[in-house]
Amino acid sequence: MSGTVTSPHGSPAPTPVTSSARAASASALAATRRQVLVGGAVGLGAAALAGVGAPAVHAGTAPRSRSRVSDPFTLGVASGDPLPDGVVLWTRLAPDPLAEDGRGGMPDRRAQVLWQVSENEDFRGVAASGRVETGPEAAHSVHVEVNGLRPGADYFYRFRTGNEISPVGRTRTAPAPGSSPERFAFAFASCQNYTQGHYTAQGHMAQEDLDLVAFLGDYIYEGGGQGTIGRGHLPAHETTSLADYRIRHAQYKTDEGLQAAHAAFPWAVVFDDHEVENNWADETSYGEDVDPREFLRRRARAFQAYYEHMPLRSAQRPDGPDLRLFRRLSYGDLLDLYLLDTRQYRSVQVEDGERDDPGRTLLGQRQREWLFEGLANSRARWNVLAQQVFFSQRDFADGDGTNYSDDAWDNYRVERDSVRDRLADAANPVVVTGDVHANYVCDVKADFGDPDSATVATELVGTSFTSGGDGLDQRPTDAVQLQENPHIHYINRRRGYVRNVVTPTEWTVDYRAVDYVSEPGAPVRDLARFVVDAGTPGVRPRG
Repeated sequence: MSGTVTSPHGSPAPTPVTSSARAASASALAATRRQVLVGGAVGLGAAALAGVGAPAVHAGTAPRSRSRVSDPFTLGVASGDPLPDGVVLWTRLAPDPLAEDGRGGMPDRRAQVLWQVSENEDFRGVAASGRVETGPEAAHSVHVEVNGLRPGADYFYRFRTGNEISPVGRTRTAPAPGSSPERFAFAFASCQNYTQGHYTAQGHMAQEDLDLVAFLGDYIYEGGGQGTIGRGHLPAHETTSLADYRIRHAQYKTDEGLQAAHAAFPWAVVFDDHEVENNWADETSYGEDVDPREFLRRRARAFQAYYEHMPLRSAQRPDGPDLRLFRRLSYGDLLDLYLLDTRQYRSVQVEDGERDDPGRTLLGQRQREWLFEGLANSRARWNVLAQQVFFSQRDFADGDGTNYSDDAWDNYRVERDSVRDRLADAANPVVVTGDVHANYVCDVKADFGDPDSATVATELVGTSFTSGGDGLDQRPTDAVQLQENPHIHYINRRRGYVRNVVTPTEWTVDYRAVDYVSEPGAPVRDLARFVVDAGTPGVRPRG
């Protein structure tokens, strides 16, 4: 549950972190970041948090004969949606995270949680602190919207309930409005089916020096599959109830690699389909003969659990089956990041012959108008759409016939082309995409039917973290895609994430991958590097 935030107090405010200072300290931080962030507050002591000024608060008597709630921070900590003066802090009290009732082992009563933010890893000097109250109606989740922090600065944060102290997280605020950052580093990723792979890539990502992680959907999978690697889903059936969705989210959050990645940087999250049900569209279930009213009730339960487990602001708290997820994050005059929702407002999928209906929408009118207004008024050097499904045209058929994905922008061609035309008028547009469990690099063409038409934007598609299993470099059918779609320059199907470093003059993208996820311990490596030059849409390889 969200709580009221106190004003900053304590030691003098920290000095903003410059790009040169970050570079100088990156190697030292990388060596200890996962140990510190995942290892928690060991060695820091309870006395520092007791200094918030509240007495020790016990959450009450837990089920299963516990005398008190112990180790309630089993799901780790996270931060998200950074602004120049603050960030969202998240945790959930769950001493028994996989309890069958979905309550995480917490009693049916409210609990107080103390929180603390510091510029120092040892919490000597407090920049902001306070307390919030949470309860069973929110699965004892905590969302603290901290403000009053300094822009472009690194902070550490932690929570306490009773005598229990959470792991320590590290976060970073956005640069000041109107500032001109020299560098913005972020990764994007998607699709982390728990049953199909170990979260090795997430652990490697936690070692990077990033300002942000953009997660582009399929955070959980709703099915009951058990897989073959000893990481079967709980519950062992498709999620439909609120308890089901809470348990599933908690199961994913228990993974140490995922906890490390959340604790290392702020995340900006959007959902795709599997957070609710495969291939759903607006109020329509992909299943046959499902009453829309019943599906909306399921959607409301899924959205509630999603919010309870994500570092989202109160503006994203769901209202029944509705959740406004689309929003913009700005990084000075360097970059505007538009986080889109391509699921909640879309028309249902149709066959190829119907895809040119001008009334079909993926964004819905309200989101589309918001996006177009933002692009028209943006003063950023780079304009980025962070979204879920393949944007560029992708024909799978060899020869004169065509075959397009019903779930991607190709099924909504008229609206896709209108978005493309607005991107063409914006400064340095880039689309980053998830969903397809493969890496792609695409030129967005003024006319996809004419390879000689102008390139107006770039699309970077990221592979899955684990979905699809170990992966491979290419399938035999990928040669057909490259032949039929000359605007697609690269395909690779290994698992991992995409690291991006953006400056005023260029965008450097590294496709980072592990060779296997069926077992833990795979090293990470660079598959390929590309560059987008400011003022020149399209990509070029860089060795």
